[in-house]
Order: sequence, then structure tokens, then C-alpha cells
Amino acid sequence: MNDLWTDIGYYSLNKHGEQLCGDHVDVANGEDGSRIAVLADGMGSGVRASILSTLTAKIISTMMAKGLALDECVKTIAATLPAEKSGIAYSTFTILHIEENERARIIQYDNPHVIFLHNGKHVDYTESILNIEGKQIYFSQVELRCGDVLLAMSDGVVGASDNNIMNPDWQRGNVIDFMEALYHPDYSAKDLCTLLLDQCDNLYGGKPGDDVTACVVRIRKREQVNIVFGPPSRKADDRRVMTLCFSKAGRHIICGGTTAKIAAEYLNKPVKLEYESPEEGIPPISHIEGVDLVTEGVITLTRVLEYADNYVEDNRNYFKWGNKHDGASILARTLFETATDINLFVGRAVNEAQQISDGYSFGNKMHLVERLSAQLQRMGKNVKVSYF
Repeated sequence: MNDLWTDIGYYSLNKHGEQLCGDHVDVANGEDGSRIAVLADGMGSGVRASILSTLTAKIISTMMAKGLALDECVKTIAATLPAEKSGIAYSTFTILHIEENERARIIQYDNPHVIFLHNGKHVDYTESILNIEGKQIYFSQVELRCGDVLLAMSDGVVGASDNNIMNPDWQRGNVIDFMEALYHPDYSAKDLCTLLLDQCDNLYGGKPGDDVTACVVRIRKREQVNIVFGPPSRKADDRRVMTLCFSKAGRHIICGGTTAKIAAEYLNKPVKLEYESPEEGIPPISHIEGVDLVTEGVITLTRVLEYADNYVEDNRNYFKWGNKHDGASILARTLFETATDINLFVGRAVNEAQQISDGYSFGNKMHLVERLSAQLQRMGKNVKVSYF
């Protein structure tokens, strides 16, 4: 077992005027511990294309997750897909199959070829051609290292322009140049997708002439984040909760004023307050030596949940928290971009004064934790919640 982690992010833009996207990405975990990402592009646009791409991606990812041989999976889906008289398939696809966070099998059918970045620079990789059921499938295998990036994309990415004419200045080579310039070791897979598609949207003049999808796989080191949110229901458990949190490796975050006082007492360090916040509506952060981040509780986490809800969908709110320095933005970046494994220590104590002044009930607090945990799991995080 290595200390690497496969970060998978994807993002789509609908063709202008369409309610549904004709591209679809499906991510699955294999029974052998591998990760599978499939990007499918249905022919045309709208409902028909959406159904075809969704079925294609789901069938492939499900078969591969069950451990079927790669050749058999490709043969089955290739034989299943019919073709128009022109010979164009109803749905194209790209498969990224990551094993042990160290090897990638890349299988491509009629999509722009996957871009591979090593140390932030483009690297060519060997492709072999498989002729299966009359369809030309490109197969590759590459070794992966920490920081490596694989970018799969639908054909709506290349040639983006605002005049319905193929843009000669935005071909695969130009996308490579853009990704090399964009690359930063701290950017998550979702960040890279978001920034690339924001550029495509600009080139389309805000009215994409095709469905546009990018799927990024990024190999990174695992990083654990430990969060204490709220004091335990029994005062006698204060020290036990802090011991459990601070005995774990990784970053340590405290959420809530009372919780901060408990942490400060445990660490024998003072709480240093900041009296202003750079974001309206978000309380200021505090500082305790030995703690990576100290925020207010419910209000801050409610904003983080709003960002999380959007992050797992179209991530349009990225620019609201991606570079800001308020508590909610810093916590969002830590959870969405930095953390791979998250331990949540949740106190069940009821703050009567807060419920009266702020209108937050104990039930709402627990619901907030459950929803945030679910969204973090949708991002692919390993989340463990402990209640006290």
C-alpha cells in the first residue's frame, strides 16, 4: 500500500439552449481497489445524446468495476454501440483505469486524445490500435507518479469559438499549452477542470456551440484532516475528544467558539481573536498555537456546505472561495482540495443561547454534519464521523 491517492474531478458545459448535457462522466471503484473514470460523448445533443452517453459510461464503468478483462469490456461496449450510415458511433468514450495509484490504462474511442502531464509538462505516450468489431480503439498504459495529471475531454473542448467556426488557435496542442501554464501542484482535479472549461466558455462567448466536458485524474499524496465541531455532550469528555483529535497525524481544525476554548485549555495556549472578517456574513477566524485553523461553528460550516453542494455539481462558485481568506473559504479549500481522509469529531452539546439568538437548532446542526459528510464522500473523500 502506497501513500498516494487518485483525485478525480470533472465538469461539463451544456450546449447553448440545451437543458441536458450530451456528455457524461461516470466514476466507479473497482473490486480490486482500482479507480475507473469513463467520459462518454453522445452523438448530437439534448435528450438523445444524454441518454446514449449516460448508458455508455455507466455500462463500461460497471463492467470494469466488477473486474471484467479490459479487452472484454471494450469489445462488449464497442459491439453494443450501433453506427450511423456515415460510420460515426452513437457515443464515443474515453476510459481512465487507475491501478494502485501508480498505473493508468487509457482506452480511447473517437474522443480527443488524453493529455498527460508529468511535473507540469506534457509527455507523449505510446498508443497501440485495437480493431474491435470494426471500431478503432486506442490503448495505452502509463506509469504514474505523484503530481501527474491525465486530462480526458470531449470534442467540445477543442476548436471552441464564438462564431460556430472551428477555432484554429484552440486545438489539442493549444489546450496542452494552456494546461502547462495553468498547472500548479496545489490545484485539485476539479480546479483544473473548472479553470479549463471557464476558458472554453470564454472562447464560446458564453454560448457553447457543443457540449463541453473535461475529466481530470491527478495523483497526489494522501493528507489527513481532523476537525472538532462543537463541544461533547458531557463535559467529562472534553479532554478525551481533544486527545483523539490531536493524536492523529495531519491537519487539525477547530470549529466553534466554545470548542476553541476547550482546545486552548487542552493545549495550554491562548485563543487569539481576529476582530474582522474579509467576507461579509462570515465570522472572523481565531488562532491557537498548534491548531491549523480555528473558525466559528454553524454559520461557517453552513457556508462551506453551500460551496460543497455547488462543488459536486457545476462548481460555478469556485471563484467565490478559491482565493479568499475568510474562515469558510479556507475551510472549503482544505476540505475540497487538500484533504483525502477526513476525521470529524462532532460534539452533541446543545447551545441554548445560540439556538435563541441565531435560530439554529440541535437538529439542524446534526443535519448540517450529515449533509456535509455526504458531499465530501461524493468528492471521493474518506470520511469518518464520531459523535460525543
